[in-house]
Amino acid sequence: QVQLVESGGGLVQAGGSLRLSCAASGGSTFMIRAMGWFRQDPGKEREFVSGMDWKAGTSYYADSVKGRFTISRDNAKNTMYLQMDSLKREDTAVYYCAATRYYDADYYRASDYGYWGQGTQVTVSS
Repeated sequence: QVQLVESGGGLVQAGGSLRLSCAASGGSTFMIRAMGWFRQDPGKEREFVSGMDWKAGTSYYADSVKGRFTISRDNAKNTMYLQMDSLKREDTAVYYCAATRYYDADYYRASDYGYWGQGTQVTVSS
C-alpha cells in the first residue's frame, strides 16, 4: 500500500508563491513509477497540473502552469514537491497528489493513478 499526505496549501495573494509537498509512505512505495499533481474546483473535473517519472525525473506540465510551476522530488525522502510561483486567482483549487505503479500510465489522466492524497486547499486572492 501507498499513503500520500499533502501539505503546504494556504492563502496567498496573486503574484505570490507557495510550495506543496507530498510525502509517500507504506510498504509499496518502491513500486511507484510516476507521481502527479491534480487540482479540482467545486463542480469541475479534476485537472492535471504536473507529473513526473519517479525514476528518470522527466516532468510534464499543463499549459496553464508552464513557466510558473515546478515539480521536483527527493527520492530519499519519498517526497514530491510543487513550487508554484506567479500565482493567479484561477489557480485556486484543492490540490491533490497522486501516484501510480504502472509503467505505461498516462500522466495526464487521473484514472491512471491508483493512490491519492487527501488534498490541500490553495486560495489565491486578488
